[in-house]
Amino acid sequence: MSQSPILKISGLTARVADEDIEILKGVDLELGEGEIHAIMGPNGSGKSTLAKVIAGHPGYEATGGQVLFRGEDVLEMEPDERSQAGIFLAFQYPVEIPGVSIANFLRTALEARLDGDEELDLFDFQDLLLERMEMLDMDPSFAERPVNDGFSGGEKKRNEILQMAVLQPLLAVMDETDSGLDIDALRVVANGVNTLRKEHPEMTVLLITHYQRLLNYIRPDYVHVMVDGRIVRSGGPEVALELEEQGYADWKDKEQEAAAV
Repeated sequence: MSQSPILKISGLTARVADEDIEILKGVDLELGEGEIHAIMGPNGSGKSTLAKVIAGHPGYEATGGQVLFRGEDVLEMEPDERSQAGIFLAFQYPVEIPGVSIANFLRTALEARLDGDEELDLFDFQDLLLERMEMLDMDPSFAERPVNDGFSGGEKKRNEILQMAVLQPLLAVMDETDSGLDIDALRVVANGVNTLRKEHPEMTVLLITHYQRLLNYIRPDYVHVMVDGRIVRSGGPEVALELEEQGYADWKDKEQEAAAV
């Protein structure tokens, strides 16, 4: 772990907005620059809630603790400010935006990051977009389709990775990007992430997943187990292999025992 983590989460508690049910119950986590961290856990453990709280999803509310990104508390930032700062969220269930092409969506996103007196050169953008699409084995015509409108599950996930490749964030939070992908699509997506990290080794990745199979293609530096809103174990890639063999039942029992003490 680096001396100054790019992301430091301390005692984070959170709930669904306007509901009293607490989902995150004191999450502590540190990510160093350029590291890959994976969070694994059963359904309902709080993995996706953590991702959305980091990104500033309005449907979730942090009720305590701190999330420092490069030393600044992102809980005090609006979602667009977090994006401007370099945080990117690849959604588990990407939304459809009918009538807005992928090319226009990405161009607008890049322009939003420029200072008021700067302009995005159209030809430079087109070159960048085509280069990134080639990296992800996408046909150039894909860029003219409305964002996620009528897309298959695999196409939606490839589009998420395309957005990440174009925007080049400092922190990429990937919320179950492997869900719904067949093995060929999974390899393409993983290859895109790995290629992007080779180009930008300073980029930090937080992978949220149920399964070991994604970690066969994107190798993590650290694996964390989340159960009932808390990180109950952290370690190296071997942790994911143990979970694949043993499942989550033992960790649920241990968390219940700890909560009862």
